[in-house]
Amino acid sequence: MRIWHIYALILIAGCAPRGAMVLMPEGIEAQETRAIYVGTTRSKVLISQSIATDPEMSALERGRSDDTRYLRVDVAIPPDRVAGELTIAQSGKTPDPRKDFLAAHVEDYPSASALRADLAPALRAQGGEAVIFVHGFNTIFAEGLYRMAQLGQDLELPGVLVHYAWPSAGQPLGYAYDRDSALFARDGLHDLIQELSRAGATKIVLLGHSMGSQLVMETLRDLSSRDPNLLQNKIAGVALMAPDIDVSLFRAQAHDIGDLPEPFMIFTSKRDPILRLSARLSGEADRLGLISDPERLADLRVTLVEVSAFSGSDPHFLLGSSPSLMALLRNGSIVNAALASGQQGRAGLIPGVVLTVQNATSIALSPITD
Repeated sequence: MRIWHIYALILIAGCAPRGAMVLMPEGIEAQETRAIYVGTTRSKVLISQSIATDPEMSALERGRSDDTRYLRVDVAIPPDRVAGELTIAQSGKTPDPRKDFLAAHVEDYPSASALRADLAPALRAQGGEAVIFVHGFNTIFAEGLYRMAQLGQDLELPGVLVHYAWPSAGQPLGYAYDRDSALFARDGLHDLIQELSRAGATKIVLLGHSMGSQLVMETLRDLSSRDPNLLQNKIAGVALMAPDIDVSLFRAQAHDIGDLPEPFMIFTSKRDPILRLSARLSGEADRLGLISDPERLADLRVTLVEVSAFSGSDPHFLLGSSPSLMALLRNGSIVNAALASGQQGRAGLIPGVVLTVQNATSIALSPITD
């Protein structure tokens, strides 16, 4: 029975919406767009006037490229949606601009210098701030791109929005391939951070989801040895969401990095089914995204945010799919207030208990009730 239980979870892991990055139909103007700058080490990025019906087209995205490619996609935000909802046009169906995330415009930069020329004024307008989202396991290009747009919209993220699209296989059975791809993609993320800095970014926040969190940690470790000034002077914060990393590996990475960027937040949930599946598949029971005891990380200056009490359409991505959690975390004000509340106390109207153990702080959040 156990093997069938694992197989069922694998199917759940692969049930996220699939589709190409589809352009807005001609003659229809988007009501609202978000500009997403993209660095990618995928060998192909598909841009379609209509939905791709050939499964071989999506397979083209799975290849790895030694060169980092840069784009800007103006994503049309559908007006008929609720916070946390991410709808991608499906194969064989006509896209609905009122419900589906679509690409209003795509700028494919011929060089890194062309990217910087476009980025520079955008960064100046945002006070030099930028946020990079690094997607997780089993993700196709369109999903990661639109997820960044959705997070930017629903969390009201400040700064220029940037997405790093590493070459995930986009397959629920591609776990080993994706782990290798995440390691392969370290140089590409390093390149993207450098280009943002050269374009004028003064504060760069990294958001890593699932397996993308390991990519973030490996890149930070790489920066600590190859480009410590960039790490110390430009990385203004890190958030790891449901991180699919072995706890011992994370501790080794953190010690290699040295002084971690601050704030350094880790969003965890004991109820995450995908991380439990990952633990079974990898044979490593300790996943960072399942941890709840701050004693395990007591010597590190990190903040654990426990969100098991929340529910959303994607239990492996509560930060992007739970409307009540996003309402608490919007603009980061709720967490900042919690951290200022002191040891083992409640922070005003914040429904959560704060516990500090040496350098590590744990915040157990709960939904607001009337």
